[in-house]
Amino acid sequence: MALHSGALCFNIAAAAAASTSNPRDALGSWGNRISTSGFCRLSTVRASPFSSPPPLFPSISPLRFQGKAVAGDNGSPEPNDSSLVVCFGEMLIDFVPTVSGLSLAESAAFKKAPGGAPANVAVGISRLGGSSAFIGKVGEDEFGYMLSDILKENNVNNEGMRFDPGARTALAFVTLRKDGEREFMFYRNPSADMLLQPSELDFDLIKRAKIFHYGSISLITEPCKSAHIAAANAAKEAGVILSYDPNLRLPLWPSAESAREGILSIWDLADIIKISEEEISFLTQGEDPFDDAVVRKLFHPNLKLLLVTEGPYGCRYYTKVFNGRVDGLKVDAVDTTGAGDAFVAGILSQLASDIAPLQNEIRLREALKFANACGALTVTERGAIPALPSREAVLNALLKSVA
Repeated sequence: MALHSGALCFNIAAAAAASTSNPRDALGSWGNRISTSGFCRLSTVRASPFSSPPPLFPSISPLRFQGKAVAGDNGSPEPNDSSLVVCFGEMLIDFVPTVSGLSLAESAAFKKAPGGAPANVAVGISRLGGSSAFIGKVGEDEFGYMLSDILKENNVNNEGMRFDPGARTALAFVTLRKDGEREFMFYRNPSADMLLQPSELDFDLIKRAKIFHYGSISLITEPCKSAHIAAANAAKEAGVILSYDPNLRLPLWPSAESAREGILSIWDLADIIKISEEEISFLTQGEDPFDDAVVRKLFHPNLKLLLVTEGPYGCRYYTKVFNGRVDGLKVDAVDTTGAGDAFVAGILSQLASDIAPLQNEIRLREALKFANACGALTVTERGAIPALPSREAVLNALLKSVA
């Protein structure tokens, strides 16, 4: 298969931070540290290992979950499913070297794996026993059909997926080099996910969702930008809860300023927003992400919940009436890919079943312990979708943490 030209490459540093219980001293989290250099636009993330002191979880109350809807031919939940989470955006193929420790140029062979943050969240929710759907576009090619089948195999509704006969499914080559840096090279010039048209949206699927989740990559170019806005507006008008994870990937944007403007252009539409420390610094143009007053600047009047992930150190939460922090779960990290998406899947799977945690701090903290554990377990295995945990695995991990 001929690959499209115009690859973007960037490096994500996976160098371990010194062990510390202070998140301010951590080298990074599941977000991005942004820099640019040379011919290729580069972005570096320093990912901290899960080496902080073990969190002291209080007794864990039973978590409420709604059973998975019976799936149809497309992995579709029943139309009256009141806990459906619809995820909108990109789904792509990651190519990972069969031998680690080599650069992309040195790697002789690669293994393909499904990826894309919104798709990861959809699969993560299904693995946790929830009901999810994915809306996006892939190429009318073997990789596109493979991704469609993966959604079905994971009981994710794929009836909102579209196939483009004129563009390829997006590809990303990924490797962990000897110096600890993860190196990515994207092929999107354009890829099919960038070409989703508003007319191709399944509005019936969107309107029957409990939660509509999305990122910012689909805002970069037209026509997908218009499709994104149309889908979000339709969900809002139907009374659906909107969940937003910007998931900043600066090299994919024309400039830093366009990225900031694009991400903030739909900020006030969301009911739930999840961001990283690095994204706070980026959006506030360098202000301290650990200062509650700085974070509160990003809290718009209609926002119900703002979550700040801190990688191995857990997360912070902010509502109109309360805020706090929930410790992470101590694990031995192998690969941080998909940890943030697993966290999002963890919290949305519970809010889709019961929105009480949005008003009850005790319930919210309980839900966030679960979400933190989802992220922690995901870093113990390689890859994103293959590492996403089951509900049983998460509950067992939480019970062991207080044993």
